[in-house]
Amino acid sequence: MAPSVTHVTGTISGDVEVRFTQDGIAVCRFRLTETPTHWDTATRKWRDGAPITYICTAWRDLARNAAESLVDGVTVLVKGRITEIRDNSLYLSVDDLGISLRRRIAYTETSLPSPIAARPYTPPPAPPPAPVPQPAAGQPGSPPAWWQEKRATRWS
Repeated sequence: MAPSVTHVTGTISGDVEVRFTQDGIAVCRFRLTETPTHWDTATRKWRDGAPITYICTAWRDLARNAAESLVDGVTVLVKGRITEIRDNSLYLSVDDLGISLRRRIAYTETSLPSPIAARPYTPPPAPPPAPVPQPAAGQPGSPPAWWQEKRATRWS
């Protein structure tokens, strides 16, 4: 009988451990917690069910990438095979792994923003306003002489 393949969405609980076999093959292990929700028809609300704990094991490149990418509290999507059920935990051999984009942004090596994008932006100083030329007294369109006198004394 082939092991059953399952897809799980959960949150990383604790640190991700990576070790190497004697042959140099990377093995990564992490704990995943899924909290299923159920619709309660009596109260007409969603209720959290009992949390399900998974012990996940990944191998080779997937193990290296997981150890570099995953931290406590990150929500992930896991495709794997159930290998064992022991001590109220399901053991998964991980075939594929991805970070959930529901609550965060993930960058790949090719889509990382440049270091210039992380630098704070300081807008250039605004140029001072250009002085408005006043027509000389006595020319058409100029204010009367008393206006210039009052303006020069700051309207006192």
